[in-house]
Amino acid sequence: MRSGLDRIRAFDRRRPLAWDTAVTAFWAVAAVLDYTSGGWRNVAHDVTAPEPLVLLMSLCFSLPLLLRRRYPMAVLLLMAPVSLVNVWTGAVVQAALLQLIPAFQIALRFPLRRLGVAGLVLCAPVVAGATRIPDIWDRQLVSYLWGFVFVALLGIAVRTRRDYTEALVERAHRLEHERDQQARLAAAAERTRIAREMHDIIGHNLSVITGLADGGAYAAAKSPERAAQALEAIGTTSRQALSELRRLLGVLRDDHPDADRAPQPTLDDLAPLIEQVRRAGLPVHLELRGEPGPPTPLTPGRQLTVYRVVQESLTNTLKHASAPADAPLSAAVTLAFTRTHVDAHITDTGTNTTTRTSTATRSAADEPEREPPTPPPIPALPQGIMGMRERAALYNGTIEAGPLPEHGGWHVHLRLPLEDTPQ
Repeated sequence: MRSGLDRIRAFDRRRPLAWDTAVTAFWAVAAVLDYTSGGWRNVAHDVTAPEPLVLLMSLCFSLPLLLRRRYPMAVLLLMAPVSLVNVWTGAVVQAALLQLIPAFQIALRFPLRRLGVAGLVLCAPVVAGATRIPDIWDRQLVSYLWGFVFVALLGIAVRTRRDYTEALVERAHRLEHERDQQARLAAAAERTRIAREMHDIIGHNLSVITGLADGGAYAAAKSPERAAQALEAIGTTSRQALSELRRLLGVLRDDHPDADRAPQPTLDDLAPLIEQVRRAGLPVHLELRGEPGPPTPLTPGRQLTVYRVVQESLTNTLKHASAPADAPLSAAVTLAFTRTHVDAHITDTGTNTTTRTSTATRSAADEPEREPPTPPPIPALPQGIMGMRERAALYNGTIEAGPLPEHGGWHVHLRLPLEDTPQ
């Protein structure tokens, strides 16, 4: 039965005019059959009413139903004079009850005030006719009142259910839209995180390989043993970079649920990182102040942030810094632990610090000739400092980066609150 009602509603939505025509034709035929069979005489107060008038009233009650949905109030007003004539003549044709159909449409679509007006329009002709035929007062008026109350309550119930269903559908669409937005935001955040990891891993290792290759090329002419050591270091670094890249890509692939999920770097991995940078030709001094023990706990995410900031800073030094004329290029890393914060200071003695945050404008030809020659600085990518700022912001940390005002060089300062820092 429910499927049949759904099909009727679907047909009504597709072809409303055809449905209205069918409904109107059905009630018109019923009204005409009531006239031709003489059934109206069974309830009439005056059976001597003119038959042409009875037929006309039957058609006037049924044919306007074609416009019942578009103009229900107008249809009800059009039927009101016919209803007055129907009661006044005593014919009392049963087709007069068709006035309840536009009254239902008013209850379904309009506010209660309009519904009250419809009730007056429906009952006023009966009250007026009762002044001429008192017997109609009890018999007709009560029927009209009960019929109107029924269709009014039915219309209000259907409207309430329809509004509730529409609200549920709208809420479902809104939730679906919000879910899609959340999915897009999550995907964008994940792409940003992956891009940051790729930048840190590949950028650092390629910088180390570039430094080793330049040093090996210089040493090949004078010390073949040093060149062999440089080639060996290049091979080791390349394999390490390839392994980290495969691990990252393996985690991202859905068809490899058992991909290698090696732990992320921690503070214990800073010493191997600095040693790798030293092998690439950049002397780095590491200094620790305080202990990251139980009094100053540092979560794995914060340790990864410190590691990546140090890694990116040293990578930028390898890429973009040129050694001063009177001293070799060097860098220093200082980690200071307190009860509330960890501070990481990374400094170097490079001279062309403007290339750290913008496209490189200097090359090795601008530097005094010295041995070993410094390769041309690689154009800087904004993802470096941006990535450091994003990592620090995840834990309410701050990043300050800029040239040193006194002796030249570049300085990066990371200040990161601990897990238990009061907000």
